[in-house]
Amino acid sequence: MKRSVLIAFVTFVMIFNSCDECKDKACFTPPNGFTFELVDKTTNENLFTNETFNSNEISVTNLADNSNLEFDFIDENNVNLIQLNSIGWESEKVDVLINVSGIDILNLIVDAERTTEDCCEFTRYNDIRIENAEFELNEENGIYTILVTQ
Repeated sequence: MKRSVLIAFVTFVMIFNSCDECKDKACFTPPNGFTFELVDKTTNENLFTNETFNSNEISVTNLADNSNLEFDFIDENNVNLIQLNSIGWESEKVDVLINVSGIDILNLIVDAERTTEDCCEFTRYNDIRIENAEFELNEENGIYTILVTQ
């Protein structure tokens, strides 16, 4: 009987301590968003700033189920960026089409894995691809410049 009580006590302490090891670590990292600037390939002008495109004509579609994907349009100081922040909150594989004014601009294909290590939750991107568009990635600010031929 004493041995059973001792085993139960040790088990309880181990479970309690394993739950307790993360109590001082408050680390939750949201997934990185995807930000796109659409520019004319020849002039390097932002296509929203020069009014070639209208931000009201942007559609972002998840091709898996043809649902609309949330996005933000940032129009500060003539910067004009499309930002996707809804990818990577859970483990998922997505194929997203960005269309502006009836023109397919790019496909964004992402394999995101939401995981936890050392008490910290974060997103690991196993694959990020941009297809059907020429682009440059600015490593410093994470903005994809999409070069559009008109």
